[in-house]
Amino acid sequence: MRSGHVQYFSPDPQYTTKVAKLKRCLRTVARNPKDTVLLFIDEMGYSTWPDAASDWSASAPAKAPEADRQKSGNGMWRVIGSLNAWTGKVTSLDNYIVGRRQLIQMYDRIAKAYPRAETIYVVQDNWSIHRHPDVMTALKAWPQIKPVWLPTYAPWLNPIEKLWRWLKETVTKMHHLANDWPALHQRVNDFLKQFAKGSKRLLQYVGLLGDGQLAQALQAP
Repeated sequence: MRSGHVQYFSPDPQYTTKVAKLKRCLRTVARNPKDTVLLFIDEMGYSTWPDAASDWSASAPAKAPEADRQKSGNGMWRVIGSLNAWTGKVTSLDNYIVGRRQLIQMYDRIAKAYPRAETIYVVQDNWSIHRHPDVMTALKAWPQIKPVWLPTYAPWLNPIEKLWRWLKETVTKMHHLANDWPALHQRVNDFLKQFAKGSKRLLQYVGLLGDGQLAQALQAP
């Protein structure tokens, strides 16, 4: 049996072209960060049931309490967030579902978060909701927002994926709050709120500061 490993391969025939466009947008931000914003946007979900993890410990003194499955519904909650490639600022909203209505609401929140920006590049994957006709129509209300499409199956080009990984490792993995949804929601929201004004530490963690290809594009003149 082989252990799983990440496959850094995208089948998108326009992979090179899309990466080149992403880097051009990042260089535009580096030249004019006051008027141009680039956001990586994505969605994630977490459950009332904690993510499993390898762990070694002494035998438990008593049986762990079990959550009430009947009261937890489907046990899932969703978050949609944006990560500012220049400042590390995170903007987010959450709901039991993230669909076209929530995405449109997110665009409105983004526009209000950057009222002085002349151009807001929103980098996103190819989830069908992102291109839904209702969403594309709603975007006309914010002409400053310009979607930038990632190559298919290329999560390594979306640094916010690493923010989700950090959140899961810090908050949701092996959490003990299966019977306390409000507390779990609060912990997730508190984790994201620490980046509400930006964070160099976050930029380093996700690879937007340093020697990576996206970080290098941000450093280019």
